[in-house]
Amino acid sequence: MPSARASPPRWWRPPRPRRPPPPRTGPPPAPSRGSPPSSSPRSSAPQGSRCCGSSPTSTAPTASPPRSSAPRSRSATRSSCARAPRSAATSSRPPAGGSAWWAARGWGSTTSTSPPPPSTDASSSTRPRPTPSPPPSTGIALLTAMARNIAQADASLKAGKWMRNKYVGVSLVGKTLAILGFGKVGSEVARRAKGLGMHVIAHDPYASADRARAIGVELVGMEEAMTTADFISLHMPLTPATNKMLNDEAFAKMKKGVRIINVARGGVIDEDALVRALDAGIVAQAALDVFTKEPPAPDSKLVLHENVTVTPHLGASTVEAQEGVAIEIAEAVIGALKGELAASAVNAPMVPAEVLSELAPYVVLAEKLGRLAVQLVAGGGGIKSVKVTYASARAPDDLDTRLLRAMITKGLIEPISSVFVNLVNADFTAKQRGVRITEERILLDGSPETPIDYIQVQISNVESKFPSAIAEGGEITVEGRVKDGIPHLTKVGAFQVDVSLEGSLILCRQVDQPGMIGSVGSVLGEENVNVSFMSVGRLAPRKHAVMAIGVDEEPSKSTLTKIGEIPAIEEFVFLKL
Repeated sequence: MPSARASPPRWWRPPRPRRPPPPRTGPPPAPSRGSPPSSSPRSSAPQGSRCCGSSPTSTAPTASPPRSSAPRSRSATRSSCARAPRSAATSSRPPAGGSAWWAARGWGSTTSTSPPPPSTDASSSTRPRPTPSPPPSTGIALLTAMARNIAQADASLKAGKWMRNKYVGVSLVGKTLAILGFGKVGSEVARRAKGLGMHVIAHDPYASADRARAIGVELVGMEEAMTTADFISLHMPLTPATNKMLNDEAFAKMKKGVRIINVARGGVIDEDALVRALDAGIVAQAALDVFTKEPPAPDSKLVLHENVTVTPHLGASTVEAQEGVAIEIAEAVIGALKGELAASAVNAPMVPAEVLSELAPYVVLAEKLGRLAVQLVAGGGGIKSVKVTYASARAPDDLDTRLLRAMITKGLIEPISSVFVNLVNADFTAKQRGVRITEERILLDGSPETPIDYIQVQISNVESKFPSAIAEGGEITVEGRVKDGIPHLTKVGAFQVDVSLEGSLILCRQVDQPGMIGSVGSVLGEENVNVSFMSVGRLAPRKHAVMAIGVDEEPSKSTLTKIGEIPAIEEFVFLKL
């Protein structure tokens, strides 16, 4: 029919062929019996001699040029003929932010605070498996089904009608898709939409410009997203800031004929306002997987509207996603029972997956510093006052330390009790045992790319098994930092050391003189105790020094006694990490 064979729109440009064949002047000669078929012009052309889209100048076989012995850059070769992506926004990189900072704004969140229902993003697991978050295919499926009137045409044909003229759709190629909420799902929808030939823009005030640029997405303001988009796809959580975000005022700003896709939360759209915009022709079509009230009323004007495609919250209703939810819940319960961190705890502050990933090595460092500090305490008086210092180039609002404080509490309490400490019960457990933990932040000059420069733990008003661990102020002091992703102990008392916090540790205070490393190493070697590392920190040459020795096995009491009997060793302690 004429409508089905309409000429392409004026903006459409057919893709250039990668390697156009030469014109045929006649049928190819039939090969003689027993002779091999002649080589095609394609196979006879020298490989690598043309860029994609260029035309061959001859179809005759030619000698290939000699190849260079230098390694060829694949990326350089590909980029030489790749179409340049659209320019991306050049906004500055957003701060990583703490959980309160993220939750207050509700943008770009990829973790839920409870075992997620089908349409929420869930934190990733170390096991590669299907994620229980709403797959990008849901949004893409609704996008394409709406653009081509698939649901309406299906219902019409099953009713015995053949209405090709009525259900003429629109092409996606060259259209502008605005992604509102550039989190995990939003960014993946953007990737797939780019593959469909769409121009993708996104609005998310806390999205990374570098990440958007890598995908080929342009970050824009909300006003520009609404006024320029042909399609708008929603991917933000429902918060007080996003509740009924698409209302009469927002629809009035949109391009006439815009199409809306919502696979996030029903409450972000004022459904009555959407019906009015559909009736007025401002919104041409809508595709909805979520609703303010689920299930919606049977007589809902929105659900029954002929220009609305609806599905009953099928966001993650796949066999793989449901299995992923079950596995994640089981692993979260097992991890919580073991005292591990639970990103989906309902009674703990939300820690986004990005923050968890960034702080992962510092979490390990914090717990091990707590374990070291408590093992250095002598006597039965108990711990009452602990001070934790974080040195960072980030502003206080951009660094949430509750997770680190919880892990320091875990390190302080678990070695001397039977309680499993985690993010949920850390503060309560410390308060229950009369431990007062205070925090101090030191703002450093430099790049905020690294969240923390060092962490220092001080325990006041206690005696120490290793008196050299007591600093000038009278507190047991240990300090550490992360180097190449590995936690290191960098200070004990007033002594600077540098040892990896792996295995177990022996600290020795000694007279700084030649042969001490060999003497201690010989004792350990005789007892078949393997040394993994060794570091010596001293106040001044030939004065006093602290030797930190990492060992893979726990030395016997007799081995430790032999170390203490070395004349220049003044004190020592064995610490389990």
